[in-house]
Amino acid sequence: MNPSLDETLSQETAKRIKSKARSPFENAYQAALTNEEALYVQGFLVIAGKPYSPMEHAWLEVGDRILDPTLPHLGATPQQLHYFPAQKLKVKKLKAAVEEAKEDYPEDDPLPIYGDAPYAYYGDVMLGGQNYLDAHQAAAKLSKDLNKPYRDLN
Repeated sequence: MNPSLDETLSQETAKRIKSKARSPFENAYQAALTNEEALYVQGFLVIAGKPYSPMEHAWLEVGDRILDPTLPHLGATPQQLHYFPAQKLKVKKLKAAVEEAKEDYPEDDPLPIYGDAPYAYYGDVMLGGQNYLDAHQAAAKLSKDLNKPYRDLN
């Protein structure tokens, strides 16, 4: 069974961590630090309507629920949102990966975390492994299906 978005918990968490627009990775990271039972998830978000293509995104999974601390900034209803996970990390592993990234690349943002090479590619953007490519392809297909151009029926 696919997890479903918990709108109430997402809104409450966003408020508690003071989530910011256009910061899904940091928002999910900060939310994960407040819930050791959560899984930090990176992948893609498809919104029915604009922006018409999958967005790289992060959220949490807690049991059978999605907790998205960026929800208040998305400008969409929960029914318009479709999540495609590519990578899931337990909070302990997430913390370790962020600390390692800060040490190895102090001038770069430690998030998102793509795991180990080899990386798969799509377009000109480097992603994580095959799991990212698979998630992106599934998200792109749904995005195309949801956002078919209007055709004049005359």
